[in-house]
Amino acid sequence: MTDEWIVRVQGREYGPANIETLREWKAEGRLLPVNEARRANVDLWTTAAEIPGLFSVPPAVPVTGALAQPPQPPVQLSRRSFAEILAETLQIYRKGFFQFLGLTLLVLLPSICSQLTTAFVPSPQGSNIDTLSVLAAGFAFLMFILSIVMWPVYIAGIQILTAEIVRGNRFSLVAMLNEAVKFWPRVAGLCIFVYGVFFLLMVFGLAIAAMSLGAGSSVLVPLVAMGLLILQVWMFGRFFVNVLFWQQFAVLENAGFIDSLRESRDLARSGRDLPWFQRPLWRGAFIASIWFAVVLAIMLGPQWGTLHQYFIQLTTTQDPQALLEQLTEAQKASGFNISAFALGVVEKILQPLVGIAFVVLYLDSKLELPSHAEPIVRPGEGDAIR
Repeated sequence: MTDEWIVRVQGREYGPANIETLREWKAEGRLLPVNEARRANVDLWTTAAEIPGLFSVPPAVPVTGALAQPPQPPVQLSRRSFAEILAETLQIYRKGFFQFLGLTLLVLLPSICSQLTTAFVPSPQGSNIDTLSVLAAGFAFLMFILSIVMWPVYIAGIQILTAEIVRGNRFSLVAMLNEAVKFWPRVAGLCIFVYGVFFLLMVFGLAIAAMSLGAGSSVLVPLVAMGLLILQVWMFGRFFVNVLFWQQFAVLENAGFIDSLRESRDLARSGRDLPWFQRPLWRGAFIASIWFAVVLAIMLGPQWGTLHQYFIQLTTTQDPQALLEQLTEAQKASGFNISAFALGVVEKILQPLVGIAFVVLYLDSKLELPSHAEPIVRPGEGDAIR
């Protein structure tokens, strides 16, 4: 009687299945050596790597003589260096450039339409409201909403596409979008929560700055503001750590809302036995810092002259209302900045790089964690194993 096996992937059991079925699952990339497995009639779990004839097939004819080679040791998984993570990120982006570009256009095209409409259709002056201005404002608003609605699909798509390229699979843009749409409700909810908390923390920081400016000659208020600023920085940093890998767990691990945040926190704080520069937390912070620096350079480059003028007005004007009027007039006089617009488009096209880097970092970090040793299974395919 042929042995039949039961395998466990991400906590779910599939089978019983014979060796031929297991080989099909292996060829499709849905069964990896680290998956748990057991014989159908034995209650002792092992791994799929231990199934005879599945992942290791001995040679049919032994080789002897001068051509005989000594047995090779098994391949050892080792962590990538930070430079290797960045190099692999660029390589993945190059391999899937057109797919990543298609993903980017989902959120970029509506944003471009909204910006161009706002820039070239004059806004109504006073009570003179014309039909064209109303239609343009409505169209720009709809494009803005469409860009926001497509954002969760964009995030999920980057995770899925990167994981497929890492595994050496070819994944069409349409197939990837079909998978990404399935994660829209969960990713959208997490986006609202994560970005909402970051927004509130920024508002908190602006309120502290306003408190300091309005303190006048009081000494106590600046001290209180300084204490609140320290608290705000601590809250921001702690939340950043907790949500460092939420996208990967929400999509690649198919984890729920709370589980994604919990697993993200645990992975970010892991690797305490490693040097600090090899821990997921610091590597993630380095990646985010590099991307933040790139975005600042892209955004501030063409606007440097205008910002310098704003700073001079801010330091020389005492009347806040007059300052606001000056800034508004200067903005109207500058008109549409084509260089800033073009650089903004370039920044959006390059933005998948940061998502790719975090997926590579996530996969690399899991190599060192037995508690996170489950392989990535293509979303939606786990349910097909029976």
